[in-house]
Amino acid sequence: MEKNKKQTNVTIVTIAIFVATFMTAVEGTIVSTAMPTIIGSLEGMSIMNWVFSIYLLTNAIMTPIYGKLSDMIGRKPILIAGLLIFVIGSSLCGLSQTMTQLILFRAIQGIGAGAIMPVTSTVIADIYPIEKRAKVMGLNGAAWGVAGIFGPLFGGFLVDHLSWHWIFYINVPIGIITILLFLSFLHEEFTYERKAVDYLGSISLTGTLLFLLYGIQIIGDTEEFKLSMLDWFVASLICFAIFIFAEKRAADPILPLSLFSSRTFVIQNLAAALVSGFLIGVDVYIPMWMQGLKGLKAAMGGFAITPMSLTWIVGSFIAGQMMLKRPVKTILTTSLLIVSISALILTLLPFTTPFYVFLLITALIGLGMGLTITTTTVTIQNVVPKNQIGIATSVNTLFRILGQTIMISLYGIVLNNKMAEQLQIHQSKGVESKMMNELINPLTAIHLDPDLLPTLRMILYDGIHHVFIYGFITVVLALVFNQFAKKENVI
Repeated sequence: MEKNKKQTNVTIVTIAIFVATFMTAVEGTIVSTAMPTIIGSLEGMSIMNWVFSIYLLTNAIMTPIYGKLSDMIGRKPILIAGLLIFVIGSSLCGLSQTMTQLILFRAIQGIGAGAIMPVTSTVIADIYPIEKRAKVMGLNGAAWGVAGIFGPLFGGFLVDHLSWHWIFYINVPIGIITILLFLSFLHEEFTYERKAVDYLGSISLTGTLLFLLYGIQIIGDTEEFKLSMLDWFVASLICFAIFIFAEKRAADPILPLSLFSSRTFVIQNLAAALVSGFLIGVDVYIPMWMQGLKGLKAAMGGFAITPMSLTWIVGSFIAGQMMLKRPVKTILTTSLLIVSISALILTLLPFTTPFYVFLLITALIGLGMGLTITTTTVTIQNVVPKNQIGIATSVNTLFRILGQTIMISLYGIVLNNKMAEQLQIHQSKGVESKMMNELINPLTAIHLDPDLLPTLRMILYDGIHHVFIYGFITVVLALVFNQFAKKENVI
């Protein structure tokens, strides 16, 4: 490891990590900002969640595989491969002409993204000692802060003045620069051991995640529940049983089950999954509130969540300091209380809530999220052996993606069901479901009958309001799980 540190230019590699993080963060904020416009353009509100979910699904499937490979053959080749796939996927997304094409190309983008978050975090663990790692994670949060400002504003500008297609092209130059930096300045010396590849474990894990997440999406997309939908969950359970069987017998398992013998490891990952599920609701539905209910432009929709990215930096720095002095359980209790209070406030907001109130709420959310995510990431890296840091970090990322994927599907079910109920009630007034697609995009909303706008907005408000209620419940669950954690310091 010392040899690696001497060969690697730590400063430039750290900058490259920040750039990669920035690219991932920009992708999230720009797509969230542009989604109402994309819906209006491609008329796909009923399948809107697939644009997010397919990305998260392929991301989730690939994350543990990338993590294991990074432990086996090194971080550098896996990171560069992931970045290349991500850039190609982003280019194809920009060329999309239909919602089906966009969903397909987002799947490719997600396959690449599965390497970026976990492997960059693992590289930080490789090149920095434990006492500095939390501080670097805090600095890495600065990339999210910059992206939080740049993404919504620049994304909104592109959407308003050019086309939503351009929001994906921004990843191309950033991705190429990042690849060149890692190629030139990250050097590793890995001792390659010839071990039997855990093919059965890899395939069964992929099947478990694929059938589980696809089943959730099918339920979310279908208005009427059918027993046949449960087939996907049965298939997932069968794959999971095969996966457990394979991992217990594999010489070098793709996902060592021994990791889950640590209560700290399990609880940290559960907390990360649940708060990440809440976070995606904030990222998607606050911009929708701004554009659909307030009629603001895309740039303002994105700007409403910008404070969250800025205070995330502050939360990350505070986490780094607190982890040197306080037990992890205490830190998480504090951070989850902050997020819970923020989520509760969201559930109580009236239709007429002023814009500045959202700025204050998202600032509070960012503080709590910065504390939570930094603490959980550093903790799981510190409670596993060094030769398992890559897969442990990937498991943490996987849990966060699963939380987001499951919750965005649940939010979609809640939103669509509530809007369907309200549309049925107000059908006599002449409102139709297709009008909701137009309402969410301010550029098409101006063509709607002004007399129907108040009714349509109240229908959307009712749906979003219930989404935030479920988001609040999710964070409270994380707070409850954390109470079962051991009171221990990990640094």
